[in-house]
Amino acid sequence: MQNFPISPRAMARSLWHNRALIKVLVVREVAGRYRGSVLGILWSFFNPVFMLAVYTFVFSVVFKARWGTAGETRAEFALILFAGLLIFNLFAECVNRAPSLIIGNTNYVKKVVFPLEIFPWVAFGAALFHALVSLTVWLLFSFWVLGVPHATVLLFPLVLVPLALLVMGLSWFLAALGVFLRDVAQLVGVMTTVLMFLTPIFFPVSAIPERYRFFLYLNPLTFIVEQTRGLLIFGVGLAWGTMALMSVFSFFVAWLGFVWFQKTRKGFADVL
Repeated sequence: MQNFPISPRAMARSLWHNRALIKVLVVREVAGRYRGSVLGILWSFFNPVFMLAVYTFVFSVVFKARWGTAGETRAEFALILFAGLLIFNLFAECVNRAPSLIIGNTNYVKKVVFPLEIFPWVAFGAALFHALVSLTVWLLFSFWVLGVPHATVLLFPLVLVPLALLVMGLSWFLAALGVFLRDVAQLVGVMTTVLMFLTPIFFPVSAIPERYRFFLYLNPLTFIVEQTRGLLIFGVGLAWGTMALMSVFSFFVAWLGFVWFQKTRKGFADVL
C-alpha cells in the first residue's frame, strides 16, 4: 500500500507543485457555480451587496443595535458588521464544504497519481474569490461613507495567512473524516452556526462581561475578526506578536490536519 508523505515540507511542496492544477480547478469551480444563470458571475457581486443591505436593516433599524462608537451612523455600523462577516463567511464556506470534498470527487479517488490533498485548496481558492469580491463591495461602500480608507488596509492580506492555515487544517481533517462518517456534514453545519454567535461579529468584545472574555478569545476567529476591523475601519495596526503566535498555532493546525488526511486516505477507495 502506498505511503503518502506527511512532513510540513511535503505539505508546502504539494501546494507549490500543483499550483497550476489548483488554479484551473478554482476557475472551473467559480465558473461552474454560475453557469446557466442569466447574470452569471455578476451574482458574486450582487450577493454581498444584498446581504449588506439586509444585515444593516435588521440590526441597525429593527434591533437598533449600535457598536458604541461616538456619532455612529447606520452606514458605519453596516461597515463594522460586514467586515466581521467577510472573515467568518470565508471560514464557514470552506469548513461547511470540507466533509463532502472527497465524497463529491469519487472519480479521482482511485487515480493514484491524482493529488487528492489539493481539494481543500481549491475550495479555499473559490471562497477567497468571493471574499475578495465582498471586500471590493466593502471598500466602495466605505469610500462613499467614510472617504479614503486608512493605509492599514494594505496590511489586510497578512490577516488571511493564519486564517488560510486554520481553514486548511480543519478542511483536511473534515474531508477525510467525512469519507468514513457521513453525519459529519450535518454536525459541521450546526457547529458553524453556533460559532457565528460565539465570534464578535454582531457585537464588540467589550459587550461581553470581562470574566467571560477569556472564553471568547479561545475562539481563534475572534482575534482575526478584531484585527480585520482594526485594519479596515479604525486604522489600528497589527498586533505583531499575537499575529506571530496565531500564525504558528494555525500552521500546526494545518500540519496536523494534513497528517490526518495523508494517513487516512489509504482507506478512501475501500469506503467509496
